[in-house]
Amino acid sequence: MFAVLKTGGKQYKVQAGDVLRIEKLAANAGDKIQFNDILMVGGESVTVGVPFVAGAAVQAEVIAQIKGEKTIHFVKRRRKHSSQRTKGHRQHLTLVRVTDVLASGAESSGVAAATGTADARRTAHNAAAAPAAEAPAKPKRAAKAAEAVAE
Repeated sequence: MFAVLKTGGKQYKVQAGDVLRIEKLAANAGDKIQFNDILMVGGESVTVGVPFVAGAAVQAEVIAQIKGEKTIHFVKRRRKHSSQRTKGHRQHLTLVRVTDVLASGAESSGVAAATGTADARRTAHNAAAAPAAEAPAKPKRAAKAAEAVAE
């Protein structure tokens, strides 16, 4: 059985036992994660999602957090007083091994959903900002204006 999953803005065709290098996820080595954005499940019969297959999931185990190979970005402007710049970049990646492809029953599996680092940062930021938003705002200017009018 195989599945086509979507993570990190890319699509991967996977089956049990595959090892993938994907965009960094908010998980530690040894964690079990579950991908819920399944575009297609195949095997004896093929199921194509609209856009996702309901109840389908791919479970995986995080092997390690790694960095990709270095890419060099070199810019040179000819005849501009030797203007040149070199920048390097190594992408943060997560190495995962697919353990199981579920055609149905993903909700009751009990495995945590895979989230990217940007999603994890966004939810942590929103959780930290939520108590401040619930506190009633004290209008300082309005109180001062009311005192000035009363006098």
